Amino acid sequence: MVAAAALPPLRQELGIFPAPPTADGSPSWTLHDPASNRFYLLSWPAFEMLSRWGLGSFQAVVEAVNTETTLSLTEGDLLDVIAFLQQNFLLEAASPESSERLRAAFDAHRPGWAAWLLKNYLFIRIPLLRPQRFLDRAAPWVSWAYSRSFHAVVLLALLSALYLISRRWDLFMHSFTAYRGWEGLLTLGCAIPLAKICHEFGHAFTAHRYGCRVPSMGLALVVLTPMLYTDTNEAWKLTSRRKRLGIGIAGIAAEMLLALAASWAWLILPEGPGRGAAFILATTTWIMTIALNASPFMRFDGYFILSDLLGIPNLHQRSFAFGRWWLREALFGLGDPPPEQATATRRRFLLLFAYAVWLYRLLIFLGIALLVYHYFFKALGVFLFAVEIGWFIAHPIYREVSSWAKLSGRLRFNRSTLGTLLLVIFSLAMLAIPWQGRLKAPAVLSAAREQQIVSPLPGVVIDEPAADRRTVRAGEVLVRLSSPDLEQRIRQVRTHASVSRWQVRQQAFDEELLRQGKIPQRRLEGGAAEFAGLNEERGQLTVRAPFDGSIVDRNDELTPGLWLSRKEPLYVIADTARNKVDAYVGERDLNRIALGAQARFIPDAPEFGAFSCRVAEIDRVNVPVLDDPVLDSTYGGRIASRRDPQGASRPEAPVFRIRLHECSPAAVPALRLRGVAHIEAEKRSLLVEAFRYAHAVVIREMGL
Repeated sequence: MVAAAALPPLRQELGIFPAPPTADGSPSWTLHDPASNRFYLLSWPAFEMLSRWGLGSFQAVVEAVNTETTLSLTEGDLLDVIAFLQQNFLLEAASPESSERLRAAFDAHRPGWAAWLLKNYLFIRIPLLRPQRFLDRAAPWVSWAYSRSFHAVVLLALLSALYLISRRWDLFMHSFTAYRGWEGLLTLGCAIPLAKICHEFGHAFTAHRYGCRVPSMGLALVVLTPMLYTDTNEAWKLTSRRKRLGIGIAGIAAEMLLALAASWAWLILPEGPGRGAAFILATTTWIMTIALNASPFMRFDGYFILSDLLGIPNLHQRSFAFGRWWLREALFGLGDPPPEQATATRRRFLLLFAYAVWLYRLLIFLGIALLVYHYFFKALGVFLFAVEIGWFIAHPIYREVSSWAKLSGRLRFNRSTLGTLLLVIFSLAMLAIPWQGRLKAPAVLSAAREQQIVSPLPGVVIDEPAADRRTVRAGEVLVRLSSPDLEQRIRQVRTHASVSRWQVRQQAFDEELLRQGKIPQRRLEGGAAEFAGLNEERGQLTVRAPFDGSIVDRNDELTPGLWLSRKEPLYVIADTARNKVDAYVGERDLNRIALGAQARFIPDAPEFGAFSCRVAEIDRVNVPVLDDPVLDSTYGGRIASRRDPQGASRPEAPVFRIRLHECSPAAVPALRLRGVAHIEAEKRSLLVEAFRYAHAVVIREMGL
């Protein structure tokens, strides 16, 4: 009989410590396994059974618990505890069968060379320091940091610093671009390690203050990225949730103190290298603390702080269990109970938290995969990219889908399975059927003809007949200029021409002129040509409209007597009776567009309405430089571009111009309109497009 059976012996080195009460107020305890340095949260019934383990038999333990406490347990509850102990190897290996089981578990968890290499590439922990003696000696010297008076002083200093920085906010923001180059990178390389050292010692000193042993501090390499760590596992022995929170917050608090000191240094120091270093240290610490350490989505400080605040140990694992349970119920309607009993509010939180963590990690792991791809040479980068995608993204998905296959015997046709079937069919149809017949392209609407009128020569404004006009006719005078320098040259040429003309007339009567031969005649002809050229330049000083149109822009400084330099802008004339749209598409979409295809331009400013157009021209050569700054990403446009040394905007990826004509309505606003062109194109399925894109990427990256 099970009741008379002897209990298996527990390992002698296990320790049990009080833990904070659970959410429902019941007491709990922590079981510590020093061999693996793991901590297990024990419920009240489990603790009562383990504390009477020395009674030796099932019946004795169950009867003692039921007699001496208000609990009502059965032998099944005791069997569950034994299963937990066996699963985590907390029982003595007192028999050959137990020893064989330990060996089998060891062999099963011993990784092969590929798994070992993968694990050590993803995460390596290198202990560098055993700080216990140092903490014992230095703790009295930092005890002032835990006093309430110091906290009040810090709060006052923080509010004062924020106020003073807000008064100089323009200068503070300008510093982001002022401290660049190798000097800024070197300072940044020193600031980050300093902040992280303060962070880890904040954890260490606080854990020591609350009586926890800190066995090691060192360096962890996470995907070859160095990070400092402090072993504060003994914080699980603390019964006070406030003290656990204190240890978790201490690292962030230490970094914030460093950032506060650096902020005050920036406020006090004069301009120079010291102030630049203080700025970089302050901003780097603020940003990294908020973005990295305070995030609860990875197992950093923010996660443990949130876990202690909510009183939910193993928050990630428990929320993931709820996330998988809800997904299976939504897809298959199995009717399984939730992973654990929880209130409706807590259940909703765990579900939302699980999916938020999964989405966050998906983005982070994709970013890491791209980072390692670009960090190493191409062959190794491709391999590491595949490892990141396969291990962190594809493997969890495959593992979950594989678990669905094991549920095939329990599946029944119900509302959930019907919805799942329809969803799968709809998704496959959306991927396989070529339904996408329109493509979107960044575009700009402008007048069919537009020209900037500039000053042809340096000169002074005489008068401006077009000063009060909004529309002009071709050839109509816009502004008259005068160039004293040009007039002086004309007078000189006229004088020289008069002399040359007299010499030609008198050549037959003067022996010296006769000896010059045809030189006077050539001089006369050259002077006449120069005079004609200067007169042509004088004619350019009367600036006329090149075509019928409207004045959409005017130099507001134009006034009689104003001196102008060469090519100084005067007007912008546009033919506002007709318009055109220039759209820009990528190389993949170019062959999908045909001449005469319908298009629709939707401006960003909705008050102008939509424009119906047709494709009139398709450039077969990519645009090397963006002529429309409104489409440049630097100015908020949709085309990613960069500035070359000459200041021109060059697209990051090849783009091709599509010219749209016959746009209706034909009206043109005074300024160019940025928007999106929806162009009819050849229909293609998303699956084919994805395959083509992946094939092109593989060919490009493999250098074939």
